[in-house]
Order: sequence, then structure tokens, then C-alpha cells
Amino acid sequence: MAIPLCNHCVTTRLPRRRFAPPRNDGSFLKRILKFFKRNRKLLFSFLALVLFAAFLFLILAKERNMSFSFLGILEQKAEEENKNVSPLSGLPCDNYKQRPIAVMLANDEAARPLSGLSGADMVFEMQVVEDSITRLMAVFVCNSPIEIGSIRSARHDFIPLAMGLDAIYAHWGGSHFALDKLKAKIMDNIDAMTNPYDSFFRKLGISAPHNGFSSIFRLTNSAEKLGYRLENGLDGYQHQIQNLKPKIQNPAEEIKINYAYPWNVEWEYNVENNSYLRWRGGRAEIDRNNGEQIEAKSIVVMYAKSRPLEGQYNDVDVEGGGDIVVYQNGGKIKGRWKKDKNNLKSKLYFLDEQGREIKFVPGQIWVEIIEPGK
Repeated sequence: MAIPLCNHCVTTRLPRRRFAPPRNDGSFLKRILKFFKRNRKLLFSFLALVLFAAFLFLILAKERNMSFSFLGILEQKAEEENKNVSPLSGLPCDNYKQRPIAVMLANDEAARPLSGLSGADMVFEMQVVEDSITRLMAVFVCNSPIEIGSIRSARHDFIPLAMGLDAIYAHWGGSHFALDKLKAKIMDNIDAMTNPYDSFFRKLGISAPHNGFSSIFRLTNSAEKLGYRLENGLDGYQHQIQNLKPKIQNPAEEIKINYAYPWNVEWEYNVENNSYLRWRGGRAEIDRNNGEQIEAKSIVVMYAKSRPLEGQYNDVDVEGGGDIVVYQNGGKIKGRWKKDKNNLKSKLYFLDEQGREIKFVPGQIWVEIIEPGK
């Protein structure tokens, strides 16, 4: 029982208040709409501010994405440059520090198909007799084909090209012009005529003189025992970032090198692989080792004047300079080649019309040396 505070007071119990939740009748939204209806100028200003903010956001987002994209390209480029790559092909490999070995190969019909050609980082081709037979020099860094052949004689025109690549020159004898230079020890070379440390062998089932063969293992073993330096000191070629989509300039899907038949060459662009398939004398050029058609990433057509020597040799100006056309990415780039006449070991440069060194697509490079106007 409640005790009253005074005699005349009576205690009473007040009823408990119950608070109802506010009604969600949209009154706040109605007030806002009513406000903007009375102040239309303010409404338009507000909407303009919102649109401007949205536009500014989109611009900043786009610039940010472009910035990230640009940074990504730079990072990718740096990553590519830091990889252990061949100084010639630009492809990553374990042997990237190995000194190049340049091997002379036949181009006779009877010697086809050649062995090991697809494994070369770089290949040079030119006529060794005026308007007649051509010969190849395949340069190896990354790959070690099980067989390389048919190996043929040295020619003096190829010597400055091999020296410019810091290569060991492998050959089967040679013209007296070439042998005179090699006997003077102007460069490291391995000659099958002396066959040091069993560097070369005759392959059964193939008639001479097309049965001369070797391998990178044999040649490297011989070079080591001969006391030759095995690590390269080569200032190689520049290469494009491999994974970027090619930008085609001056489309050219077919290349014709007008050597005399049957040594005439065609290169056909393969869009799917972004490479060029080789044909010689109207027939696909096949590697005997794997049965596959020769496929290069870049073709350099190098124009150089020549003259006959003694009626059975050719003298080609591979030092000095001249015009080039480089085919890659399905297009072509015109420019100039240059090599210092006063330094046999100087690099053979390939420059665009602005004088900048051309960046090659990573992969095999073929250099087709031909008389101007052909």
C-alpha cells in the first residue's frame, strides 16, 4: 500500500504512455519536392552540379586506367629486358651467354632438306657465284640441334658478318680468299679439313660433298679444347615487347628474293603465327631434323653491290652501307644498313629512315643479301 505524502493527498497511478513509430508517408520527400518546385533555378543548379561531378568522375577514372595501362606496359617492357634472352633472336633461353657459332651451309638442290636450320637464331643468305648458287650461314646461340648440315666451304664475304656477331666460324674448307684470311687467324674458326677433336662427321646415306655434318655439342667441345672463349661479348639487337599486338605498317604479305632459279626465295606471311614461311625454288624449305617448314619472325632484305672474282666466286660489299627493307608483323620498314669498313668486328646495324635502330620481333631473323635492283 502506497503511503501518501500528506494526509489530504491521494496517490494515483498514471497510465503508461505508448509511443507510436513515425509514419513513413513520404512527407520528407514531399517537402523536398515542394521546395525545389518553388525554387526551380536552385533545382537546375543542383542537377547540373550532379552531372558535372559524374562527368568528372568518369574522366578521372579513364585517366587512371590509362595511367595503369601505361605503367603496365613499362613494367612489362622492363620485365622483358631483364630476362635472360638471346642477343640475336631476343628469345629467353638458358644458353643466352653462349658465344654464337656460325655454320656455313649448302644451298644445293642435292643437299635438301638441310638439318638444324630451324634452330638458328639468325641466318644470312647471299650469292657466292654471280647470278647463280647461294649459300647460307646459320648462327646459333640458344638451340643445340642434334645435327647441322650439309656443311660447306667458307667464303670471304661471310667472315666480316660472323666477326660482327663475335661468332666462332665453322666450315668445311673454303675458297682461297677465305682461307687466306682464316689462316692469318683474324677470327676463331673450326675447319672440317683438319677436323679438330672430331668436330665433324660424314653422314651415311648422303652422297659427298653434301654429307658433311656436325652438332652444337661437337663444335662447342672442339672450341673449348682449342682454347676459344665460349662466353659472348656481343652487342646484340633490340627487340619489341613480345606480347603486344603488332601494329602493321605498309602491309606486305609476300616477299620475293630474286636469286637465280632454283635458289629464288619467297616468304609468305602467316597471320595466325605472325611469322613468315620460307619457300625456295617453289618448294617449302623443310628442316630435316623435325620435318617442319622454316618459319622466321623478321626478314631483312639487305641490298649490297657485288662483282665476280676469278669467274667462280663473288665479292659482295658487306661493309659500308646500303638500303634495307625489313619485313615483320605483316608490314615493311624501309631504312639503311651500316657496318664500319675499318673494323671487321663492328656490328652490322639495321636502321630506320630516322636513323634509329630497328627493333625486331623476338624470334628467328633472316638476312637476305641481294644485288640492288633485283
